[in-house]
Amino acid sequence: MGAHKRTSRYGRYAGGPDPLAPPVDLGEALDAIAEDVMAGYTPRHALQEFLRRGGRNRSGLDDLAGRVQQRRNELLSRHRLDGTLNEVRKLLDTAVLEERKQLARDAGMDDTDRAFREMQLQNLPPSTAAAVNELASYDWQSSSAREAYDRIKDLLGREILDQRFAGMKQALENAGDADRAAVAEMLRDLNELLDKHRRGEDTDGDFQEFMARHGDFFPENPQSVEELIDALAQRAAAAQRLLQSMSPEQREELMRLSAQAFGSPELMAQLDQLDSSLRALRPGEDWAGSERFDGQEGLGLGDGTGVLQDIAELDALSEQLSQSYSGSNLDDLDLDALARQLGQDAAVSARTLADIERAMQDGGYLRRGADGDLRLSPQAMRRLGKALLRDTAKQLSGRQGGRDTRVAGAAGEQTGSSREWEFGDAEPWDVTRTLANAIRRTAADGGDPARGLRLGPGDIEVTETEARTQAAVVLLADVSFSMAAEGRWVPMKRTALALHHLVSTRFRGDRLQLITFGRYAQTMDIGELTALPALREQGTNLHHGLLLAGRFFRRHPSMQPVLLVVTDGEPTAHLLPDGESWFSWPPDPETIRLTVAELDRLGRAGTQATFFRLGDDPGLERFVQRMARRIDGRVVAPDPGDLGAAVVGEYLRAHLREPYDDDWSSWR
Repeated sequence: MGAHKRTSRYGRYAGGPDPLAPPVDLGEALDAIAEDVMAGYTPRHALQEFLRRGGRNRSGLDDLAGRVQQRRNELLSRHRLDGTLNEVRKLLDTAVLEERKQLARDAGMDDTDRAFREMQLQNLPPSTAAAVNELASYDWQSSSAREAYDRIKDLLGREILDQRFAGMKQALENAGDADRAAVAEMLRDLNELLDKHRRGEDTDGDFQEFMARHGDFFPENPQSVEELIDALAQRAAAAQRLLQSMSPEQREELMRLSAQAFGSPELMAQLDQLDSSLRALRPGEDWAGSERFDGQEGLGLGDGTGVLQDIAELDALSEQLSQSYSGSNLDDLDLDALARQLGQDAAVSARTLADIERAMQDGGYLRRGADGDLRLSPQAMRRLGKALLRDTAKQLSGRQGGRDTRVAGAAGEQTGSSREWEFGDAEPWDVTRTLANAIRRTAADGGDPARGLRLGPGDIEVTETEARTQAAVVLLADVSFSMAAEGRWVPMKRTALALHHLVSTRFRGDRLQLITFGRYAQTMDIGELTALPALREQGTNLHHGLLLAGRFFRRHPSMQPVLLVVTDGEPTAHLLPDGESWFSWPPDPETIRLTVAELDRLGRAGTQATFFRLGDDPGLERFVQRMARRIDGRVVAPDPGDLGAAVVGEYLRAHLREPYDDDWSSWR
């Protein structure tokens, strides 16, 4: 038996999403959403904004909506609705011209009869419809003229049917009497089916029987009577909007011409009955709308109805893309319609956005709170904190005068355990385990460890250590409105997230408290701080913040108290004995006295303090310098973008009780 040679042919994949497409990049979405949340958006709003903007090399909802509107405008500006009238006028002119030629050639015709006919043709009404109707009983002498006139009736019939049944104009071209009889029979059966459905007397068998007899007229291949009605009603409503989009003169002409369709008044009666049934069955369709066409390309009734259907589909897509209605989500998008109107690339972009929206919730990055609104989940906070800490580590390691930053208790005793190396780690390597990993990997890959090893990042393990000193750390963050107004709001939140992630993952023995202070101070968890919107509230109540910090330190008496204060203004508020906040600008001497007294109390308890001064206000600079001297603390003046590295660096310095050799002047 001879060898059978197999051949393969490949074409465009059309079975759904591209199986070779890269996976959805949730990292980009999460980063963008988190940035917006830190800037004051709710997570739901931040997700919506990302979906509207899109991502790298991916269209967003706004871009898709703009393309939808552009497509709609193109349809209106390209077309006008007099295509059928113009075709009828041309056929009428042809018929009249051919008849006149025949009258001039026919020498045997009675002169009186010829004169009467010429006068009749000469005095035809200017209205196309009126002229066509007047010639309905004319005895044509020219066969070519009679043929042109009969084509008018055929054209009108096909156009009117094409309004209700897409493709009918082409299907019935050159149709004979039997074809027209089949259409008439289909209309009678359809009206009977819809009438029974309106009365609730139809069965599935009635629908199946109808489709078995007339299914060729319905390329949409409806699977139920409801799907059949949907398709017919959408088309019929578009046909009605087409008529209402015409000028009154055009509309009147077509209504008068319709009597000549196929020369069959019964056809119009059947179509009128069909329209009446569809209106009753689908009253929610747009039966009353209209559009303004101002282009140069004439449209026939069928093509015009198709364009109106396209416009209706574009309007539905525009609403879906707006996501402005209650309960909206991207699963509502009609991807097939989007592909029809804008192309497959638009559908792919929309599907990807829907996948991102779904994955952000199903993947655990967003979750619903008790109030029903979306929030960043702890998983999202950990991922974001890890990314921010990585950025901070890069800043620390890349600064002039810096040294390696040891984290995860790097200055303490080894525990005897190890873990896989992660980017940013500076712990000592566990050489034995690292080499063992490299040997196993080399052997598994088919290599010979005896001939040499090449270490890979996945081979490296670092030793775990325990910290020598546990710390109770308070990050006091100024949340007065000037922080947001001067572009310091997001850097402050990024700093808190990075520090929180460092403490919760590498210094688990430490305790961190986040305290915000504006008109009042309050403790917050990291999720609350991340989602905190900017408040237009006057007041920098450092006094209240220090009171809360002291309370936290007293709950952890065995730990080293570390105070990190981030502020861009002098204290302008203090807490009264009754719990109310007293605000004054310029700062009230009593506010300064109470703030200094509370700081002194923390200093006597051995608190290590660092003040991070944001901005160049001379009054603030004098104040923080004096405060730092009173408590033997430090002042750092970073740019907002370097705030995270500054705070983390100071935390490490204070925690490890070592001089942190760094050129802070380069941060100013």
